[in-house]
Parts: sequence; C-alpha cells; structure tokens
Amino acid sequence: MSTQAGPPPMVQAANVSKWFGDLVAVSDVSFSIGAGVTALLGPNGAGKSTLLRMMCGLARPSNGMVTVLGKNPRTDVAVLGRIGMAPQQESLLDYLSGREFVELTAQLHQVDNPVEAARQAIQTVELDPDDPRRLSTYSKGMRQRIKLAQAIVHDPLVIALDEPLTGLDPRQRREMIQLFHRLGDEGKCVIVSSHVLDEVERFGSRVLVIAQGRLAAEGDFREIRNLMDDRPLRISIRTDQPRVLATALLENSVISGCRLEGTDCVVVDTTEPAAFRRAVAPMARDRDASLLELRPLDDDLESVFRYLVGQ
Repeated sequence: MSTQAGPPPMVQAANVSKWFGDLVAVSDVSFSIGAGVTALLGPNGAGKSTLLRMMCGLARPSNGMVTVLGKNPRTDVAVLGRIGMAPQQESLLDYLSGREFVELTAQLHQVDNPVEAARQAIQTVELDPDDPRRLSTYSKGMRQRIKLAQAIVHDPLVIALDEPLTGLDPRQRREMIQLFHRLGDEGKCVIVSSHVLDEVERFGSRVLVIAQGRLAAEGDFREIRNLMDDRPLRISIRTDQPRVLATALLENSVISGCRLEGTDCVVVDTTEPAAFRRAVAPMARDRDASLLELRPLDDDLESVFRYLVGQ
C-alpha cells in the first residue's frame, strides 16, 4: 500500500553552526518548518537573529546547510525574492518617508506596481500611506510596523520577523499577531522571534526554543509550556504566618523544602508548581494566614532556558 508524502519543508536547517572567531552563536541546530506561524523563542543573545540571518541569506553558516524552498539562500538569487525580513535593528533610511521606504523595497524586488503594492502593505500594518513624515520622526511602534510593511510588500512565501512586537501597544500587538496568522493561513511560512514567553503563548503555534545557540526544545507551545511547568521552582511567600503556612505546605507534600527569612517571609522549593499554585491560597485561607506576596525567585526566562538546555 502506497503512502502519500506530506508537503516538503519551506525552511530547513541541517546541523547548522555559526561562529565568529571564538564566539559560537549557533551550535549544530536542525529543524524543518512548513507553512503557518512558527515562533523562535529564546533569551537575548541566544542566537535567534543569527539563525534568521542565515535563513535569509544574509550570513553564511560556518557548518551545515540552510535551505529555503529547497534552495540555498546564499547562492540562489531567485529564492531571495520569495523571502521577506523585518530585522530587529533600528537602522532605516531615515531621510525617506514611510511610503518611499516601502516603495523602494518593492522596486528592488521588481514588483509590477510598486506604488500600489506599497500602499497596500502600509495599510495592512495600519499606517497611513499618505503620511509625508520622514522615518526619523517615527515612534518605535511605527518603525516596527513600517519594517513589517516592507517585509511583505513583494508577497513573499517565507517571512522572517525578528522581535517584531517590541514597542507596540497591546492593541497593535493583537492586530499584528492576527496578521501573522492570516499570512500563515494563506500558506506562507511566518517565523517570528521573541524573548517574551507571553507573546509566544498568544501565537498558539509551533515553537523552536533556542538557548545558548542550541535548539533546546521544539513542538507545540502547550508541550513546551508543560516542560517549563515541570521544572523545580523556588518561590518567596510573604505572609503574616510563615511558619504555619510552611508547615501546612510541607504536610501536604506540595513543597520539597523551605526556609524562613525575616519575620514575614518563607522561601519554598517545589517540584510540582501546578499543585503548589492550586494549594497555596486555600491553605492560607484555612489557617487564617494572609498572603501578602508570591514571587518566583527563578521564574525569569533565562532560568527557563537553562533548565531546558540541561534536560
């Protein structure tokens, strides 16, 4: 019985490494990405931007191979016209207006009607194509959106967006995330890098976790979230009855250890963070203890990635 193969990957990395002198930015990373939205999640300096630059043909791998639509973006000029990129860097042609900037990108990609294409792309990111102001006057959020407009003006199949939501207000972020999904639903491969866990959760998409230049985890966001929730946590609890609350948590096996700090604080360790979160408030209530503050001491993004890398 014959089986039908699925569609080929639109972006593929095979044992890719990139180093700059003694600095290893990316180390032996392999993955395949198809249509839809894929999040590239990792702390600053993890190697996300370097990976995106290699996908877009802007940097040559020191080892391994990156292919886009089955071609090498460093050597195949034709495939570059199928790629759009919004870099993290703020450097723009500040003497141009937004429309002139996006039109120039359309012209470089030999779009048939660059003026109309630029107008449509600018409207898509909710900016005014008739705004005569120079880019030098744009706010951070406007600059992010105009970079996105130039990334999509030539209707590319692969779109790489490096930290595109930085500087946007909550409404603008929501609209941009919806746009990413519309593009993905049209069959485009949209790769969005971010160091903000909550942003990636809202993408509701496949996630590649990059830490210390390595691929630490990959899969559906819920799977990645479960990995993060399974890791041990240290939490500071401020309460008017730290001894009473710590004893109750120990008796119910939702913490594995604790220590008192000062007169109103207990620091606890738990290997079951989900159970701890469910139990702490009812236990405090049942013992007439006031919860003044709950503060994870190692719940920053860096510690999440260090934990994943160690698995």
